[in-house]
Amino acid sequence: MSFPKVLTFTFIMVIASLSNAQTFTFTAIPDEDESRLVERFSRIAEHLQTELGVEVDYIPVKSYAAAVTAFRNSQVQLAWFGGLSGVQARSQVTGSKAIAQGYEDQFFKTYFIAHHTTGLEKSATLPAALQGKTFTFGSKGSTSGRLMPEYYIREAFNSEPRELFERVGFSGDHSRTIAQVQAGAYQVGAVNYLVWQKKLQAGEIDLKKVKVIWETPTYPDYQWTIRGDVDKRFGAGFSDKVKHAILNIKDEKLLAAFPRKSFVPTSNNAYLPIEKTARKIKLLQ
Repeated sequence: MSFPKVLTFTFIMVIASLSNAQTFTFTAIPDEDESRLVERFSRIAEHLQTELGVEVDYIPVKSYAAAVTAFRNSQVQLAWFGGLSGVQARSQVTGSKAIAQGYEDQFFKTYFIAHHTTGLEKSATLPAALQGKTFTFGSKGSTSGRLMPEYYIREAFNSEPRELFERVGFSGDHSRTIAQVQAGAYQVGAVNYLVWQKKLQAGEIDLKKVKVIWETPTYPDYQWTIRGDVDKRFGAGFSDKVKHAILNIKDEKLLAAFPRKSFVPTSNNAYLPIEKTARKIKLLQ
């Protein structure tokens, strides 16, 4: 049986198109329990795939640095970064842009939390009694778990954390910071305020054991950053389609999993304060 030449040509073109199809990939900094991240971002992948009309894969990573490396090496084209990791990634990939942030990320903040045995109470300023305590940050590359708390510690005490505290640790993520301070493994820690609020609402924090003692002024934090070569790889206007798809996330359960009220537009300029702070304390060259 023979096929008309037009149908044969069309069939060949469809097969060629399928073979040339690319998968759009993205990642996210591992700021919480891995199981929660997989659940959240697998649903984001489904949403993007529906909106963009291409196959979309979420690629989990083990560290903030790994997320930046994956972005730099074009293993992913999009990433959910913190303020600092986003600045680091964009500085290494020409033309990359911050395209959207959570509504709350326009005015983010860090909570300093303390174990009940310290006797520390909530105050308007960083208490002098922090000196000599054991202290844990989150990840070394975290904006809310390391960059901003270290900046304010240095400002308040004119001293580096290792000079100020008896022992300094890096828990790796905000969930572990809360767990370690609540268990008394560290006396004080710095944590993303949204993770604290979510765990508090879930009944996972015992306020008899751990409490908030200070909160930082607000600063810009998490954002979606896209590589500058996406339009070249996926077609003109594709980056705008990605931005629209993210801003168009309306699923209340999905937004609550971040947790965010909505996503709003942003730009690289919004993160200049983070860049300046990172350079000041030598976390960015």
